[in-house]
Amino acid sequence: MYDREKIKGIIKSLGLVFGDIGTSPIYTLTIVLMMTTLTESHILGILSLIIWTLITIVSIEYAWLAMSLGQKGEGGTIVLREILIPMLKSGRQVGFVTLLSFIGISLLFGDGVITPAISILSAVEGILLIPGFEGTQTQTLVIIAAFIAVALFAIQKKGTEKVAKAFGPLMLIWFLSLAFSGIISIIQVPSVLKAINPYYAIAFLMENILVGFFVLSQVILCATGGEALFADMGQLGRLPIVRAWYFVFFALLLNYLGQGAYAIQHPEAKSILFEMIFNQAQILYIPFLILSIFATIIASQAMISGMFSIVYQGITTRILPMLKVDYTSRMLQSQIYIDSANWFLLFSVLFVMFFFKESHSLAAAYGLAVTGDMVLTGFMMSWIFYLKNIRSKLTIAIFITIIDIVFLLSSLNKIPYGGYWSIILALIPFSVIMIYTRGQKKLGESLSPRSLDVFLLEYNELYQILPKIRGTALFFARDIQKVPPYIENIMFNNNIIYEDNIIVSLIKTENPFGVSGSFKSHLSDGLRLFEIYMGYMEVIDVEKILKENGVEEKTIFYGLEDIVSDNVIWRIYSAIKRLTPAFVQFYKLPPHKLHGVISRIEM
Repeated sequence: MYDREKIKGIIKSLGLVFGDIGTSPIYTLTIVLMMTTLTESHILGILSLIIWTLITIVSIEYAWLAMSLGQKGEGGTIVLREILIPMLKSGRQVGFVTLLSFIGISLLFGDGVITPAISILSAVEGILLIPGFEGTQTQTLVIIAAFIAVALFAIQKKGTEKVAKAFGPLMLIWFLSLAFSGIISIIQVPSVLKAINPYYAIAFLMENILVGFFVLSQVILCATGGEALFADMGQLGRLPIVRAWYFVFFALLLNYLGQGAYAIQHPEAKSILFEMIFNQAQILYIPFLILSIFATIIASQAMISGMFSIVYQGITTRILPMLKVDYTSRMLQSQIYIDSANWFLLFSVLFVMFFFKESHSLAAAYGLAVTGDMVLTGFMMSWIFYLKNIRSKLTIAIFITIIDIVFLLSSLNKIPYGGYWSIILALIPFSVIMIYTRGQKKLGESLSPRSLDVFLLEYNELYQILPKIRGTALFFARDIQKVPPYIENIMFNNNIIYEDNIIVSLIKTENPFGVSGSFKSHLSDGLRLFEIYMGYMEVIDVEKILKENGVEEKTIFYGLEDIVSDNVIWRIYSAIKRLTPAFVQFYKLPPHKLHGVISRIEM
């Protein structure tokens, strides 16, 4: 029974986590070998670089070091920030770490756009090897890839829970196909196994110093998707992902070695993986091509789901505006759909597909965001290990971070050749995060909330003399010690006081999971405080929590701000606030009970 559960966890991980890194053999070696003369020693050197990149970046940095962090199996850039901030003493350090996490999240967006574009496009290009389709126009291939992308993004709203059950078994077949095809090629050129020795990687770099340095910018493509091991921990837990990685690593290892063996025999090959399969078994080529397209769709689906999770984490940690969130599963509340993020990603994916047109051109833009994120992960991990005084892991984390920096420096040469799009795409969410967080801080200052003590003096006086409305009224406040002006407006200016007034406060905890709600204190006659503590990765149902605690409200009041400003940044912030749902809409509170109170604010 236990073994069956282990196998189930591994197969589920294959479908949810390893799509991106699992489809990188379609294009990685083909693109890397374009950068050098195809001698046997060069091919062995590049293979050795790929193998040791998988070992150092994916196995050591992500599967071991990063996944050892966290308290309840969660992962990702936001999580590193949440672990690190409570350990810091200086406000400047907190600000610096927060900025790093903002950059990390934005880079993931940049990477997230290019992942489906290059994966789907490279798989579709395999059509060129089918007899009779050799002359297919590039534009036709792009249109087919774009059609697949549109279909994939269009089904997101309906939820992918039913289809997702097939992801794991399909990826299992994909990895077994990669491993088997690799073994067949290795048997023909067994000397390729020498590439496992890191000597060949070092020798290649020493002999081709400048070229070798730039080759690293494409070698890193083999590790794209490695960050998913860490980022998806919250969905699956550490053990199933690590166990699945052992299997995935050996499948990738065998396939890359097999591709290297094929390249030694056929240096003229233009699409090594597909030509290798075609050469081995023509009759199985079309089924393999269809399987590869499905594998790239699964890789893209994992990226889309990951983006939704990151956006939701950004909303709950208050670094992103409250975008509209839909729940696509009755069973799993973590299955979410975010309309604005979905269409932004689709538009960006289609743009890069039609702009670059070919997978090898797209590779010029790919990898820069990935390496940037790897450096940030390495740096933040090292800082955590230093503050926790874990010297052994600190030493290794610093060494790995240096390797990440080398990959990043190498990838900077991609900027003039299309890498700038990766930066531009990352700048969009980064700008939104910066404007929104600064705007929220400025708005808080402009609202001038009253301290609880001063508020209670006036409340007590009015509660005794004013006629009360029957029933319960709910009010929302982030921090009970600072009472929002809209509550004063309702009670003191409009003289609206209910018999039972409850201030509800939602408090984000340092843990990723866990939800609890209870009455914390009786503030005064007819005034109570209800606090909901929520993990920063939790998707919560506020109304359900209130009902479970016996709250049957008659009315729900909430504040809205009409922001007036001559400052361009604050005008953009104002537009963001207008275009995104209010707090109560985000948490889907009953609309017939809602009453918004507008305050005009000058910023």
